[in-house]
Amino acid sequence: MTDKTLSSFFIFIIILETSSILRKLYSFIMEFWQEKVDLAVAFRWTAKLNMHESIANHFSLGVNDRGTKFLINPNQSHFSQIKASDILLLDANNPDTLKHPNAPDPSAWGLHGSIHRLCPHIRCAMHIHPTFATVLASLADSNLPPIDQNAATFYGKVIIDENFGGIALESEGERCAKLLKDKNIQILVMGNHGILVFGNTVCEAFNRMYYFEKAAQNYIRALQTNRPLRIMSEKIAKKVSKDLNEYYKNYKHLDALKMILDKEGSDYAN
Repeated sequence: MTDKTLSSFFIFIIILETSSILRKLYSFIMEFWQEKVDLAVAFRWTAKLNMHESIANHFSLGVNDRGTKFLINPNQSHFSQIKASDILLLDANNPDTLKHPNAPDPSAWGLHGSIHRLCPHIRCAMHIHPTFATVLASLADSNLPPIDQNAATFYGKVIIDENFGGIALESEGERCAKLLKDKNIQILVMGNHGILVFGNTVCEAFNRMYYFEKAAQNYIRALQTNRPLRIMSEKIAKKVSKDLNEYYKNYKHLDALKMILDKEGSDYAN
């Protein structure tokens, strides 16, 4: 074999190895890409609604059968800047997660890691501190009465955490996760803290987050009038909840937001 032939052979091997590496890199980047895009839309629009908490708060989505592998926003990233390619893929059963150089926020890991490890029925979990839902969580009575359609949507689907134990590091995250055994629960009102919202998809969880905050806003403003509330009967509240939860199954909320962001030239899908 001549030197020229040998050189060509080695170049061919290098090209093959490089191509293999590039394919693996592409496969890694594109894994769960649509789910990452959906999360990026949810982050961007939450920021537009001013329902974010600067570089705090977190959304996650389980991507394997038991939900133990999950996507979550990166540490120290503002919701308005998060792109699909920024989103992390974590393993809830990996005890060394916080030791990695690209580790998530410790409270994000404590809360969402616990949820995805202990609650396989929960696919998407969104934790935020929006103004009116957090005001509700700050009241001695954090119940949301069915005074309008938005509030009635969540009738019988909300639980209240009365035992706030501080920032949601691992022990507090596990305590919160243990409250979530009921598969019908859509909202956890975290007393003295904020809310957790659950759904089977990013779109479903985002829609619930949006309308729960709207419901809390209407309720808090109704209280400010100091006038009697017009509260639905249990029968009507249950009917409205059933009907609206069925209606929202085909709700294209996230698709509509993508269209707006695309027209604005947003880089959320990068």
